[in-house]
Amino acid sequence: MKKIILPIITTVALIASSCGGLMGNGTGMGLGGLGTGTGTNTGLGGGLGDVLGNVLGGLANANTANSLLNLVIGGVKISQDQLVGTWYYSAPGCAFTSDKLLAKAGGAVAAGQVKEKLQSVYNSVGISSNNTAFAFDANGKFQANIKGIPLSGTYTYDPSTCAIKMKATLLTLTGYVTRTTNGMALTFESKKLLTVFQAATALTGNSTLSTVGDISKQFDGVRVGFELSK
Repeated sequence: MKKIILPIITTVALIASSCGGLMGNGTGMGLGGLGTGTGTNTGLGGGLGDVLGNVLGGLANANTANSLLNLVIGGVKISQDQLVGTWYYSAPGCAFTSDKLLAKAGGAVAAGQVKEKLQSVYNSVGISSNNTAFAFDANGKFQANIKGIPLSGTYTYDPSTCAIKMKATLLTLTGYVTRTTNGMALTFESKKLLTVFQAATALTGNSTLSTVGDISKQFDGVRVGFELSK
């Protein structure tokens, strides 16, 4: 039995901690000088920890459970001060709207599958750390580059729900911010993510569209987007 259990723990832990490494400098973004926030919020709630423990068949330790908290919107919250700064794309991101939906989907294994599918979409669209970033200042203004296409406007952020609304001239987006090991994840409903892509590039081909749509159908309550680091 030990020979079976140990590989399962190792595999799940590796997937749960796969939220991108350190990123490049992302030159030519024109997003500097907005300041940075520091600090983390890493508490592990008893009820949520119990559910996430069940995802791993009761074998989760505290570190693994904390990694799974990063996959639940509101599991590890980020404050307004921590949001401020320039954030560069590092990897596809995903988050679930509740711990129960995460458990139902299969936890970190499901998150790994979502990110793998998103990676092929991002590759085809041309999203990279060199051309995609978001910057938020303390006065409610944001700038973004998505595949090098600039967006700017105002934003409001509710730390209690982790919801962020960004308003640009021709585009309004509502997403969710979640603290991750190396920064934060900015995620959206799949339809909103497609709106982001369409605003940044002439998106052609049904395969890209259908892939993002299939993710939302396969996994209940999943939000998809970007993992970001400063």
